[in-house]
Amino acid sequence: MNRTRALVVSVAALAVGLVLAAPARAQGLADLERKVVQKTLPNGLNVILLPRPTAPVISMVTYADVGGVDEDQNATGLAHIFEHMAFKGTTTVGTKDYAKEVEATKREDEAFLALRAESLRRPKPDEAKLKALEEALRKAQDEARAYVVPNEIGDIIERAGGQGLNAFTSFDQTVYHYSLPSNRLELWATLEADRFTNPVLREFYKEKDVIMEERRMGESQPGGRLFIDFMPVAFEASMYRSFVIGWMSDLRAITRAQAEAWFAKYYRARNLTAVIVGDVDPESAMPMLERTLGTIPAGEKPGPVVTVEPPQRAEKRLTMEDPSQPILIIGYHKGDINDPDNAAYEAINDIVAEGRSSRLYKSLVTDKQLALYAGAFTGLGQKYPGLFVFVAVPNRGKTNAECEAAIWEEIEKLKAQPVSDDELQAVKAKEKSKFLGTIDSNMGLAMALAHAQNLQGDWRELFRSLAKIDNVTAADIQRVARATFVKSNRTVGTIETAAAAPPAAK
Repeated sequence: MNRTRALVVSVAALAVGLVLAAPARAQGLADLERKVVQKTLPNGLNVILLPRPTAPVISMVTYADVGGVDEDQNATGLAHIFEHMAFKGTTTVGTKDYAKEVEATKREDEAFLALRAESLRRPKPDEAKLKALEEALRKAQDEARAYVVPNEIGDIIERAGGQGLNAFTSFDQTVYHYSLPSNRLELWATLEADRFTNPVLREFYKEKDVIMEERRMGESQPGGRLFIDFMPVAFEASMYRSFVIGWMSDLRAITRAQAEAWFAKYYRARNLTAVIVGDVDPESAMPMLERTLGTIPAGEKPGPVVTVEPPQRAEKRLTMEDPSQPILIIGYHKGDINDPDNAAYEAINDIVAEGRSSRLYKSLVTDKQLALYAGAFTGLGQKYPGLFVFVAVPNRGKTNAECEAAIWEEIEKLKAQPVSDDELQAVKAKEKSKFLGTIDSNMGLAMALAHAQNLQGDWRELFRSLAKIDNVTAADIQRVARATFVKSNRTVGTIETAAAAPPAAK
């Protein structure tokens, strides 16, 4: 059996299996949905519990409804900076002597502000003074660091049997997560209440150096450089135009006071959601959660971003000359996650880019051998209107222009010819399989519930997603493709291979 036929057979088998299992699956999902317990605590914090007592473990997610899109010019990167700071401890965790640490921290801030003022002085700073101020800051940092107990939060969680302690910041959200034995639920709740009530932004300037190194590492990759330059061309107004990690000049200048103000605005109970999935008893857990998470200050939920990305009126292009292999990015503006056609976009993504049986892979990689890689993704911006993005990496001897023409050819086919019923059913089967894979683990289910609650306004949207997939028709796909994939709505970014610059003369 050749590879193409094998792929068709395997997808068909998957579709048949899912159809046969549909009644049992629907019943299982309905039972799962009925077990969800949701409560808004008196301080406004949203708690979602889902008992799943298959093993004595729990997975916990704390979702802050804030991301890079909420930042302002001159202060990009704050969302990601505070994610790092949330692991540095509190007034009681992570310190040897908090009273003395406070005084040392004040001197550290004073040293940084003096350095910042000189570095921003126009027309230019005094270099000798800069060096002296840098040395003063290093000395103040060393004095403050003497009172720090490094990684005490992580050590406490590890000793309690915790796994997967981590966090991430995106354009739309900041999420903290890990798993614990189920008898340690109160430990988690106590630590979360403490770090989102009494955070201490210790080692602040040292951690900014770590983040700036992350930025440098991203820029060291040609694809990273292209995306960083691509986003502000694709977006004129939306803060999706700014890379989440922040601009280097902002990272250098941001103060601890700015990060504390960020915390005071966005890390209040009304802007937080806690999700617990696993061996949890809602009846006994909820009173304990009220005693712990209920102590986080209520605050006010910040309003949504006001600035709306205007319709794109003309095609935009940027070309980056770089001594790397060529790379092609094509972005088309689309609606947010709550757009009525969001499921259709997901179906289009499966058709053109999901796996070796997808249209782009078969056309560009297998048949024409134009590309080493050809794919697409839909999730670049979800809370607000974002992008549907195509990506290709040309083969040796092939060009971005050839890949772009081949992608456009596949897009035109999508607009001109309705997808077959077999292809549509296979797509729906794959989407359902991905959905079931997502909710198979406690952590995956906790993440999905938090995501639905905050981005779609209701955790129940998670369980409605299968119906939305089932309702997508071939006509929907054709209509959405015709409306979205037009030249005036696209931004094209390319890396064109250029000769490396000669080494500087000695």
